Amino acid sequence: MERKSTNVVWHKMNVSREDREELLKQKGAVLWFTGLSGSGKSTVASSLEKRLHDMGKLTYTLDGDNVRHGLNSDLGFSDEDRIENIRRIGEISKLFVDAGMITIATFVSPFREDRQKVRELLGKDFVEIYIDCPIEVCEKRDPKGIYKKARAGEIKHFTGIDSPYESPINPEIVVSTHLNTLDECVDKLVAYLEEGLWN
Repeated sequence: MERKSTNVVWHKMNVSREDREELLKQKGAVLWFTGLSGSGKSTVASSLEKRLHDMGKLTYTLDGDNVRHGLNSDLGFSDEDRIENIRRIGEISKLFVDAGMITIATFVSPFREDRQKVRELLGKDFVEIYIDCPIEVCEKRDPKGIYKKARAGEIKHFTGIDSPYESPINPEIVVSTHLNTLDECVDKLVAYLEEGLWN
């Protein structure tokens, strides 16, 4: 992406990420939820955030729809806009991690290349969580009624219908919402975090 801002210098602050993590007694990270619309990303992420909050962890969820109400309200759903949407979220996530927060990002993020760019930006702080659910199940759930509209041609460039979804090849963790209960999904995620992130 072409940089339009010039004559800018990164300022080093007196309080470091390590200082903030010490204060919070936690390690900052981005838990990146990816999956089809209706797969259960927001539901699982919300329950995970509540569990982590109850454990004394400071968290914040960046939800796809919520972000499009403000920061990314100028973006549509073309491939180009989807790419920019994820780029911006990656940059915001990096700032949140620097603040020492456990950042939960729930985005369809359909393209592997875009997720890889976020991974490269965040390095070891990026945890890709694939919410695995067959499209047939997602369509039956269809909580927003958008699959029905997409099938009727009322919504164009809809992921899984007339725009591709590229599932992760090597995510850190896979959660199958069509096979497990919500509590089981959250238990699996917490177990991963306790074993792989916080030790």
